[in-house]
Amino acid sequence: MNLESYLPVLLFILVGLAVGAGPLLIGKLLGPNRPDPEKLSPYECGFVGFWSMMVFLGILTVGFVYEWKKGALDWE
Repeated sequence: MNLESYLPVLLFILVGLAVGAGPLLIGKLLGPNRPDPEKLSPYECGFVGFWSMMVFLGILTVGFVYEWKKGALDWE
């Protein structure tokens, strides 16, 4: 197996990254940037709701580990 056989895969990954990240980067560089307090305020689940979401995910993880240790997730 030589490295030349992986060239199409590498090109496919690079083109996919360019197509995905290119427009985002161009928009960030060329788009207007006029922040004001209204735009920077959290909306629905912004930075203020961050810690409450972390507590929720922590409780969810503890429940998942409990069920896993109990064997409820084992298939027979």
